[in-house]
Amino acid sequence: MSQNNRVSHQKPGILYIVATPIGNLGDITQRALQVLKKVNQIYAEDTRNTRKLLSHFGLQANLQALHDHNEHQKITAIQNSLDQGDDIALVSDAGTPLISDPGYHLVNELGGLGYTIVPIPGASAIITALSVAGLPTDRFTFEGFLPARAAGKKTALQNNLKEVRTQVYYESSHRITATINAMHEIFGGTRRVVLARELTKLYEQIYRGTLEGLKQWITEDPMRLKGEFVLMLAGYESPLEENSVATSTEHLLTALLSDLPLKQAVNLAVKITGKKKNELYKKAMSLKNRTE
Repeated sequence: MSQNNRVSHQKPGILYIVATPIGNLGDITQRALQVLKKVNQIYAEDTRNTRKLLSHFGLQANLQALHDHNEHQKITAIQNSLDQGDDIALVSDAGTPLISDPGYHLVNELGGLGYTIVPIPGASAIITALSVAGLPTDRFTFEGFLPARAAGKKTALQNNLKEVRTQVYYESSHRITATINAMHEIFGGTRRVVLARELTKLYEQIYRGTLEGLKQWITEDPMRLKGEFVLMLAGYESPLEENSVATSTEHLLTALLSDLPLKQAVNLAVKITGKKKNELYKKAMSLKNRTE
């Protein structure tokens, strides 16, 4: 159906893309609740999960299922409802729809036909995890779920071996060990990694360290293998770049220490390089001891 052939005797409805909590129900927004209360229909990845959410907030709705296996078939029905003036909300099981969840084909199709599609922002596991990772977030790549088969998983990781941006992956409980082992094999044990488990939920945990340390940490407690995971890998740095940065930092500290007390030299180096104060202090102490 072209945009020109759409029903014109009444104003079409609005399709709302509504983010819902990823764990803690207190994270839902007032705007999300208002939209879920007023729409004529709610399309959900799993109606059972969404019914629990609505029930918690005392909401009732006409719930329909939209998931990977029926999305194409549902587009026409949703389009017809919008043409009749119905407002519709799309939600996923948790977080922001379309982010490794169904909805792409629906939004792509109806957006191309000129229907009004309104985002209702809220929780997102990617952004929640990155906000506490302590890894560079000015540039990052979202890789979603890796292939389930070992060969496909390793190929995907190998393709990202020299990716300089922070990499973000989703993983499930039954595949987390295999994924960590594959990452360790491809990226090496010293690559910095942050794992966020069960974000915003009762047993939320965050590991910060290396892939070598993560291999041990994840198996120390059986509970750590359960739940939903976000894995974040530091970007690639070539040995040449690492040596170059280390050398330039050493030259800077040496120059500053020749004219300034140790504390002032370190504070100034922190401002210039952006490196951690403890790291630069140890380096400055080493240089100072070397020259005495």
